[in-house]
Amino acid sequence: MTSPEPRFAKIAAMIGDPTRARMLSALMGGGFLAAGELAQAAGVTPQTASTHIAKLVDSELVVARTQGRHRYFRLADADIAHALEALSLVAERSAGAGKWEQGAYKPLKAARTCYSHLAGELGVKLFEGLLARGTLVPQDGHFALTETGREELADLGVELPSSSTTRRFAYPCLDWSERRDHLAGTLAVALLEHAVAKSWLRKVKDSRALQLTSSGTKALAPWVG
Repeated sequence: MTSPEPRFAKIAAMIGDPTRARMLSALMGGGFLAAGELAQAAGVTPQTASTHIAKLVDSELVVARTQGRHRYFRLADADIAHALEALSLVAERSAGAGKWEQGAYKPLKAARTCYSHLAGELGVKLFEGLLARGTLVPQDGHFALTETGREELADLGVELPSSSTTRRFAYPCLDWSERRDHLAGTLAVALLEHAVAKSWLRKVKDSRALQLTSSGTKALAPWVG
């Protein structure tokens, strides 16, 4: 009896195309991008980009939103982002440490977005600091805010997610440049959105990299030193 083809084979083929891989990488920043922006990121013509985007939408890796006469695209959900992050981890296993100190890799190693939460050295430091300070505590395979932690984040003006008891609230995500966990979940999304809104972190144009500002250094000091 012939075994059925693994269902991930179709998705793997979709991701494995270099043009679509570059588009998915661009969408790892977590935001919506226009078709023209995806074409530029992939280095192809708008017509070629349109064909590849349609395939990504059909395979449910990417979703579209129409606004006026324009359409914008983003990754379908956090599960897709985590799958891509896991593939990046495998792909970078043989990379030497020196790679991360060169060119465009250096700012990505320092701080970057992983879909819609903070990753890189700063993301790992923040997660470890949240645990060391007792802001977060382990709870059944994920993490929960302590009462003190809730007060600390409220003092910073962070608008906490309404549900804080599910696994999706706060859980570890293995960082592919640091080989240690950073924080994922709705809490991590809220923290990053707040940090960007308060200009604690500044987005780098045409990159997933983030820059920590002086005000951000002060605000995050209790956790990242």
